[in-house]
Amino acid sequence: MVIEVIKPGLQTTVQDLGRPGYHHLGIPMSGAMDRYALRAANLLVGNNEGDAALEAVFAGPELSFTDRRLVAVTGAELPPKVDGELRQTWKAFVVEPGQILSFDFLKKGARAYIAISGGIDVPFVLGSRATYLLGGLGGFQGRGLATEDRLQLGQSMAGTPKSISVPEDLRRADRGDPVLRVLPGLYAHRITDEAARGFYEDIWKVAPEADRVGYRFRGGRPLQFVPRKPPFGAGSDPSNIVDAPYPYGSIQVPAGTEPIVLHRDAISGGGYFTLGTVISADMDFVGQMQPNQKIHFTPVDMNAALAARRVEAERLKRLRSHCV
Repeated sequence: MVIEVIKPGLQTTVQDLGRPGYHHLGIPMSGAMDRYALRAANLLVGNNEGDAALEAVFAGPELSFTDRRLVAVTGAELPPKVDGELRQTWKAFVVEPGQILSFDFLKKGARAYIAISGGIDVPFVLGSRATYLLGGLGGFQGRGLATEDRLQLGQSMAGTPKSISVPEDLRRADRGDPVLRVLPGLYAHRITDEAARGFYEDIWKVAPEADRVGYRFRGGRPLQFVPRKPPFGAGSDPSNIVDAPYPYGSIQVPAGTEPIVLHRDAISGGGYFTLGTVISADMDFVGQMQPNQKIHFTPVDMNAALAARRVEAERLKRLRSHCV
């Protein structure tokens, strides 16, 4: 019960919902950059929603199957093909023994999730099968997939897939004018009021340096810092601080020029100031942004952040009911 990798794609890794509880040891949570899409793919094929699946970035892999499986592809619009015939995304389909799963060109988004009934059966490392690439930890030998890799699969009860697909209103909605909501705080006092206004007014573009560690943005005005005498251990650059922890989603701005939203594989602390945190409800969307996409940041308060989280929780509840 294996799948064989014929072509690995640009970067394909094994991911689940991550390994919480080790941030204080410098080990990030890792896991799917778009957690909702991973959950949806697993639910469509009858897996537990947190089972290990494949995360493919920009280009999909080519996989050969040795037994009958249900497959679902969600997240980025990366159309799957079985022996060259197109299948729908956001809907389960069958792959028979000896058939080849491949992918057409990316239509939108950045990361597709490929769930296979039974799940990817790689060893648990610190309670998770997620790949942490920088640490060479978890997943398939701690790395992205390569040609001729053979991935073990869990026991499948694959039968005829349900004739359901995830409706448009339960998928990630397109944003014509993308906005990332930010809870200001942490070290926001280190920049002037004018710089803060400029940060939220400016249009930023996703830089090519956008990966599992973090998304870098360019195009806005450099930040101006409140004058100070650098504390011992902080360094001379005004964006430096005495080392502090980095929350998931926090925005660091080295030298005050290019904001970086820290994502699933980010380090757990360092010496750059952070001006706020992108709210959890928007972090899946960050993982689907392509280089050069334009966005702007907007400040929100805790009540708005919690309300957005409730909206996402309700959407997940509806998804679960739909896929039963």
